[in-house]
Amino acid sequence: MALNPNLYPNGMPVAFVNEMFVLIRDGVEFEVDKIAGASGGTVKGKGKIYLSNIRMVFVADKPTGNFIAFDMPLLYVHGEKFNQPIFHCNNISGLVEPVVPEGQPAALYSTHSFKILFKEGGCGTFVPLFFNLIKSVRQYNQQFSAAASAPPDPLRAAETPVDEMMRCAYVDPNDPTRIFLQQPTSDAQLRRRTYHPQSEQS
Repeated sequence: MALNPNLYPNGMPVAFVNEMFVLIRDGVEFEVDKIAGASGGTVKGKGKIYLSNIRMVFVADKPTGNFIAFDMPLLYVHGEKFNQPIFHCNNISGLVEPVVPEGQPAALYSTHSFKILFKEGGCGTFVPLFFNLIKSVRQYNQQFSAAASAPPDPLRAAETPVDEMMRCAYVDPNDPTRIFLQQPTSDAQLRRRTYHPQSEQS
């Protein structure tokens, strides 16, 4: 994960090289723990989720303290589960490993637990796309992870083919999720090459 990733003024995350945005989902509530400076370490907020072939980004409608957005690389997400409680709204819960800055000891960073709550409308478009995408990313990157002892490069997920998945997605009329049929226009010069700003090359 990465706290407060780069955003455009309209709230759209600044893309990585070869990143393809799959969908945007408004009207979600998001919870994540172990956030420095947050009361009790947990942050809750309302906003939107952007899902791409590399990551999932929550962008808050209103900042909570220093919390504006939260970036979760798909290769670092695990233990994800779709929950349908009887008396509460449907949600996805899971764990995400931190993106440790270069040169920093990994022991200083711990796993976050997160929850995405669908309080406005259905989730019949979002949920299948999310699980299919995360499954494809894992399968496509299995060949690399078998030999590697270090955590995988989160940007390796960009190599996962997602075009067909987007074209064949089921659209639930009760789900306000919007699928990107065309990528948002952005300045190619601003596209990021790494999660670590100090080592980025222009």
